[in-house]
Amino acid sequence: MRLILASASPRRQELIALISDNVICAPSGVEEIIPEDIAVCDVPLCLATQKAQAVAEEFPDDIVIGCDTGVILDEEILGKPKDKADARRMISALSGKVHQVVTGCALFYKGKSVGFSNVTEVEFFNLSEEEIESYINTPEPYDKAGGYGIQGKACLFVKGIKGDYFNVVGLPVAELNRQIAAFVEGEF
Repeated sequence: MRLILASASPRRQELIALISDNVICAPSGVEEIIPEDIAVCDVPLCLATQKAQAVAEEFPDDIVIGCDTGVILDEEILGKPKDKADARRMISALSGKVHQVVTGCALFYKGKSVGFSNVTEVEFFNLSEEEIESYINTPEPYDKAGGYGIQGKACLFVKGIKGDYFNVVGLPVAELNRQIAAFVEGEF
């Protein structure tokens, strides 16, 4: 049985290979629509479901996995920075604070679906203006939720983490592995 990853993320592609080597990456290309009345912490799962559902139509006999990661600070989702000023705003806002990283994962298989969210708390040290400027002058922040990659230079900002490290990278590998097994065995 194949796993179909509805994502173009190179980080997710690397991580899902820890679960199986029989994986195909098929980004959905779906327009992400966030309902107005949805709680901030539910947005990643909502978007993951949209992605997986679109791809599941092409691969009805395979397990399709959609994922979306959001960085949440004070009930605001920090997406990918639009530009340098936006990256500066995000990293400055995260400085000295605890934020949540929520990854929603949706699984579709043979007409059935299940979803879950994994939450990790990350605390940043207080950052100097020099640290922030140095970081936003690298290419690293611009393709990542919250404007940082914990697996890159931003690891120097992390004071502590509570939860799954790989969730912050973009895929809660251990929980996903267990959810796939339970889903296939019909526990849902």
